[in-house]
Amino acid sequence: MITNLSSRRSFLKGTALATGGLLLSLQMPAAMRARAALAQDASPTFVPNAFVKIDHSGVTLILPHMEVGQGIYTSSAMMMAEELELDLDQVKLEAAPPDISKYMDPILYDQATGGSTSTRTDWMRLRQAGAAARIMMVAAAAKEWQVTPYGCRVERGVIRHDASGRAITYADIAPMAANQPVPAEVPLKDPSQFRLIGTKAKRLDTPAKVDGSLVYGIDVMRPGMKFATLAIAPVKGGSVASMDEAAARSVKGVIDIVRAKDFAVAVIGDHMWAAKKGLDALNIEWSQGPNAHVTTASIVARMDEVSVGDGAVARQEKDAQASIASAATKLSAVYHSPFLSHSPLEPLNCTLHIREDGADVWVGTQVPVRAQKAVAAVTGLPQEKVAIHNHLMGGAFGRRLEEDSVELAAELMKDIRYPVKLVWTREQDMTHDYYRPYYYDRVAAGLDKDGRLVGRTHRVTGSSIFARYAPAAFKGGVDIDAVDGAAETPYDEQAVFADYVRHEPEGVNTSWWRGVGPTHNVFVVESFIDEMAHATNQDPVSFRRNMLTRNPRALAVLDLAAEKSGWGEKLPAGRGRGVSLQSAFGSYLAHVLDIEIGSDNVIRLLRSVIAIDCGITVNPDTVRAQMEGGVLFGLSSAMFNRVTFTNGAVDQTNFDTYRVLRINEAPKVEVYQIHNGEAPGGVGEAGTSAAAGALANAIFSATGKRFRSLPLAEVLV
Repeated sequence: MITNLSSRRSFLKGTALATGGLLLSLQMPAAMRARAALAQDASPTFVPNAFVKIDHSGVTLILPHMEVGQGIYTSSAMMMAEELELDLDQVKLEAAPPDISKYMDPILYDQATGGSTSTRTDWMRLRQAGAAARIMMVAAAAKEWQVTPYGCRVERGVIRHDASGRAITYADIAPMAANQPVPAEVPLKDPSQFRLIGTKAKRLDTPAKVDGSLVYGIDVMRPGMKFATLAIAPVKGGSVASMDEAAARSVKGVIDIVRAKDFAVAVIGDHMWAAKKGLDALNIEWSQGPNAHVTTASIVARMDEVSVGDGAVARQEKDAQASIASAATKLSAVYHSPFLSHSPLEPLNCTLHIREDGADVWVGTQVPVRAQKAVAAVTGLPQEKVAIHNHLMGGAFGRRLEEDSVELAAELMKDIRYPVKLVWTREQDMTHDYYRPYYYDRVAAGLDKDGRLVGRTHRVTGSSIFARYAPAAFKGGVDIDAVDGAAETPYDEQAVFADYVRHEPEGVNTSWWRGVGPTHNVFVVESFIDEMAHATNQDPVSFRRNMLTRNPRALAVLDLAAEKSGWGEKLPAGRGRGVSLQSAFGSYLAHVLDIEIGSDNVIRLLRSVIAIDCGITVNPDTVRAQMEGGVLFGLSSAMFNRVTFTNGAVDQTNFDTYRVLRINEAPKVEVYQIHNGEAPGGVGEAGTSAAAGALANAIFSATGKRFRSLPLAEVLV
C-alpha cells in the first residue's frame, strides 16, 4: 500500500511520493484544455490523470501493472471502476506505456510487475485516480446545469440531478470536464459503500482466452513479418566455433542468418518451421569457454566453503549464539534449495520492426521501461523512438522481469528492416534461463528446559539479485530479498542473529523466481521450527501457537487452518500431515498438507488447506485462484524441480527432464479467507512460498525422517 502521502491533493497534483519518489501527473494537459475550451463539440479525449481517459467511445482504464495470469487487470479495473461508479462491463482496458514518471511501482522502484506488489501499491492511487475523474465530471455537469455538485449522483457512468430530472453520460460531459480544476481533496468511498470491491467478479480476460481472440506476444502477426528462432552457446561464456551457413541457406524458406556477439545465432525464415529447420542445418559447433568445468557439485562445494565465513548482518537481537550455547536443547542443520527454472508455458518471444527512424517492439514483459531502454541502447535510437506494445503473458514467474531476451532480439535484428518474430524453443528457454539462486542455509537454535525457544541463528548463502538488478537496494552487503523470511519471522523471538553471505556461482545467471526470498526461507524456517517442536516432544501447531502471543493475525490463520484441516486427528499408517506458517508480501498464511507414502515410496498429495489473511480483498475469486495455482506451483517445484549443471551446461532441457505436477497428482485445495479492514497484502506468490515447508513436515510426519534438501520426491527413492 502507498504510504506517507502528504495529502490527497499532493498526490493528485503530482507531488513526489515519499515511497519511491514517484511523480504522477494527474492534471489535464494545457493544450488539451485549450482545445476543449475552443471546440467542445469536437469531443476531445478527457485525460484527468495517468490512469483514466474518456472520450465519445467510453471509459478506458490505463493499467500500470501487467497481466501475467494473476488476475490484476480485473482487480485494478475493479478499484478504479468502484470510485468511477461504473460496472466492469463499461470499461476498456489498456496497458500502460513505458513511463516510469507515471507508472513506477513504489515498492519495486521501477515500472515493473512482480513481488506481489500490484494491489498493495495500487490500492490508493487507482481509487484516487477514479474518484478524481468522477469529481471533475460531476463538477462539469453541475456547472452546465447551474446546480450544486452535491445535488448530483452517478449511476453506471450517468450523472443525474434528481431534483430537475436531468442526466448526462460521462462520454458527453468529458469535453467540459477537461476545463475543471483538479480537486483539492478526493474523498474515497467507505468500505461499507463498496459495490465491486470485495465481490466475486468474473475475470475480464477470460472470454478472450476461451474464444482464442486474446493475443499473447507469441501470437503477434504483422504485415510482411518473418519468423526466427535462435541457438545460444550452451555454456555461459561460450562462442561459435564453426557452423555450416551454406547448408542452412539451402533449406527452403530460409531468408537470412544473423549473429549476436558470437554467442547467439538466429535463422530467419518465411515461417517458423523453415527457421527451425535452417537452424538445425547450421550444425553449430561451440567453443565452451571458461565455464566448461562448472558442475552442480563444484558450485555447492564452494558454497559450503564460503558459508562458514562471517556474513553481513541482517538482524541482531541480543546474543543469540550465547543463548544457544547455554540452552538445554541445541539444534543445528544445513538446508539446500536448488537452482530453479521459470519455464513459463509461453516461451520467450519478441517481435521487432527496427527502422532508421524508430522501432516497434511487440512483447510480453514485466518491465516495459527496461525493455525500451535495452532496444534503444542496442540500436542507437532515442528511447522515445522505441515503442513497446506490451501484451498479456502466458506465464512469467519472474522470468520476464529480465530484459535480456528483448535486448538479444534487438542485437540479432538491429540490421534487419522488416518485422521479425523471434521465438525461443522450449530447450533454449529452459537452458538459458535466469535461474532462482541456489541457497545454502546454516541454521541453529536453542530451547530451554520447558521447550521454549531462547535463541536462533540463520545464515543465508547465495547469489544477490539486488546487487545486479537494483544496486541502490543492496546496502551494507545485505540482499534484503535473500533474507526475507529468515531475518524476520511471525514468531516471538528475543535472541536472533541473521546474516547473509553473498556468493555468485560461476557460469550461472540468477534472478527473481515466483515467491522470491520467502520461497526458500519459509521452507527452511518452517522445517526447522518443526525440528524444534519434535526435539522437545511438542505438537507442531501448539509449539507455534505458544510463540504467537504478539501476532494475532498470524495466530488467527494458524488456528483457522488447523481447525479446517482437522489437525490433531489420528492418521492411518503411511499418512502424514505437515504445517507451515508465514508472514510475507504483506499477508499472513497458514498451510496444512496431507500426504500418503506407500510401500513404493511415492508421495501422494491428498489435501491442501490454506488459511489466508491478506487484509481488504478486492476480488475473493482472484485470491482463491492464486492460492490454488501458487501452492500447486510450489508443490511441483518442492517435489520434482531442480536445475543442475554438467560441464557448464544445464542438464534439464524440457518438461520430460524438468518434471511438473500432473493433474491426477494434484491435491484437493481448500482456501479459507479472513476478511478485515487491514491494508491489502499480496497473494500472487504467497501460496508458492507456503508449499515446501508443509510438504517437508508432512513427510516427516509420515516417515519420521527429516529431509533438508529439495526436491523431496527424489530423497525417498
